[in-house]
Amino acid sequence: MEVTVIGSGNLGKSIITGLASSDLFDPKNILVADKSDENLEIIKKQAGVSVTADNVQAIKQSKWVILCIQPRILKIVLNEIKGHLKNDQILISTVTGVSISEINEIVPNNKVIRAMPNTAAVKQQSMSFICADDMEHEDVSFVEKMFGTIGKTMVIEERLMQAATVLGASSTAFFLRFLRALTQGGVQMGFHPHEAQEISAQVAIGAAALIEDGTHAEVEVDNVTTPMGCTIEGLNAMEHNGLSSAVIKGIMAAYKRISDIK
Repeated sequence: MEVTVIGSGNLGKSIITGLASSDLFDPKNILVADKSDENLEIIKKQAGVSVTADNVQAIKQSKWVILCIQPRILKIVLNEIKGHLKNDQILISTVTGVSISEINEIVPNNKVIRAMPNTAAVKQQSMSFICADDMEHEDVSFVEKMFGTIGKTMVIEERLMQAATVLGASSTAFFLRFLRALTQGGVQMGFHPHEAQEISAQVAIGAAALIEDGTHAEVEVDNVTTPMGCTIEGLNAMEHNGLSSAVIKGIMAAYKRISDIK
C-alpha cells in the first residue's frame, strides 16, 4: 500500500516522518511531492522516502493522497490532479477552513477525509482531528491510525472543525503565552530565564499527565492546594484578576474570528 503526501513544509515533514517511522507504511512506499527541491532533499534524507516535483506522477499508484498545502494553492493543486484521480483513491485534506463539500465541488468522484493536526506534530505530540461524511467507514479508522503516528487523534463531526482549530491548534499559542508568564514570574523570584522556562515546561507536561486518564482537572487542583497555603493564595489572586474569564473570552474571540472567515 502506498501513500502520497503533496507538500513537505513543516506540517508535511511532521506527517511524513511519523508515517515513515510507523509500521503502517514502508518508507519506500511513501511518495512526497513538492515544488521545492530543497524541501524534497531534506525529507528524503530525513525519512528515506521517495520524492518528486510532479504532483500527477506522485498520485498514480497511491490509494491515500494527503494534501499538506496552503489554502491559497488548494484549488490549483486539485485542478492539476483531478483528471488523474481514480475512484478508489482517498483524498486527505489538512487544509484549514476548507470543507469537504468545497473540495468535492472540484473532485466530485473521490472520497474526502479532513484531518487537522497542530504544530506539536513536529514532536509527535499533535492533537489531530478527523472528520468525514461517513464517520463509520473503515477508511476513517485507517486515517485515524495514520495521524496517530504524530500524536493523539479524535474523530469529530465536521461542524466542530472550526472549534477544534481554536481549542486544538490556537490553544498551543495560548498555553505557550501562559508558560511565558510563569517563566517571567520565575525570573522575578530569582531563577535564570532558561531555568524558569525548563521548570514551567516540565510542570505543564506533568500537569497534563495527571489528567490523561480522565480525572477532572479540579480534582488535581485540590490535591495541590492546602488550607491557607501559597497555592490557593496564588489561584485566588489570579481569579480575582480574571484568569478564567480572560481565557474563555480569548477562546471565544478566536472562534468568532474563524467563524467569520470565508
